[in-house]
Amino acid sequence: MENGVLGFNQTTLLDTCLVVAVAVVSYLLLRAAFGLLSRRLAKFASHHQNPWYGFVSEIIGNTSRFLLMVFSVQIGLKLVELSPRWESAFAHGWFLALALQIALWLDAAVRLWTVSYINGAQRNPVTSVLVTYMVRGTIWSVVLLAILSNLGVNITAFVASLGVGGIAVALAVQTILSDLFASLSIGIDKPFERGDFVVFGDVAGSIEHIGMKTTRIRSLSGEQIVCSNAELLKQILHNYKRMAERRIVFGLGLSYKTPVEKVREMPAVIERIIRATPDTRFDRAHFLAFEQTALRFEVVYIVLSADYNRYMDIQQHINLEIMQAMVERGIQFAFPTQNLVLSEPLASKDEAPPRRQENALRSSPTLHQGGRRD
Repeated sequence: MENGVLGFNQTTLLDTCLVVAVAVVSYLLLRAAFGLLSRRLAKFASHHQNPWYGFVSEIIGNTSRFLLMVFSVQIGLKLVELSPRWESAFAHGWFLALALQIALWLDAAVRLWTVSYINGAQRNPVTSVLVTYMVRGTIWSVVLLAILSNLGVNITAFVASLGVGGIAVALAVQTILSDLFASLSIGIDKPFERGDFVVFGDVAGSIEHIGMKTTRIRSLSGEQIVCSNAELLKQILHNYKRMAERRIVFGLGLSYKTPVEKVREMPAVIERIIRATPDTRFDRAHFLAFEQTALRFEVVYIVLSADYNRYMDIQQHINLEIMQAMVERGIQFAFPTQNLVLSEPLASKDEAPPRRQENALRSSPTLHQGGRRD
């Protein structure tokens, strides 16, 4: 074994010393190069206020020292003659070390993106973490399959068996998976976020937490409502947090005793009242219809605020001003009434018996003397 790597003759000893020396020097140079590059990028990022350079600096900082040592040893072994068996083994070692290091860099990039994404704005952390786990799992799965394929393992049957097992697991936990993907859909599509006030069905409240399976809502009455993410996405949901302005439609009814001239004045009176109210934009006011008990008016205006309490204050002010204007003009609101009109007057109690007696005499037979009847 004069040329064997495990021999202990003079040639082997010299080769071993050469490999060790080259490995140590290579390791120091590689570590210094990566450290210098990382520091330069971090300094450049701080001076130019560019987060991308800092991002790359953090990724380079996640270089594994162990894998650097493996690379260094591989460089040293290139300088000596090895048996074909060891040459093949170290050839696989190059790919193994490189694949693991690339996976570490990609894993660090995904984790840094997740932290910056969550801290950059009001995000859904559950969705971000779920996406992170999925991406990281995909990265390491691909690297593992690539390493197995490089080592000569037939991964086709392995992947097929994983597919069958995955289908079985998916069927067993399909309800949980539907909620997980619903949570992912909420995070990506963003129909609502934490703090939004939503209404669906008979539920109205603010979003407190969006989890991997359920969403928690704090209702107006104070209790917490927990709803499945999959069921929540099936609902028609009203998100009032994103409402910039509110369109208001209300009506009022005037009495039928109101003169035509005053009925004609009312739209202009209502328009002046609304235009004089702050945070509003007048749309229209019309005499809409003749109803059974009232002359119906319809009024439409815009509240330039999404605050519900502000809307109620404005509506109260408009209602009071309309009441004041109607009092000044002597106009009355309509209220439900019912008039009973008879074609003939009813007979009094005193007249009823004679009238009934007269009718009875007219309809009875005539009695003559002798007891004979006509």
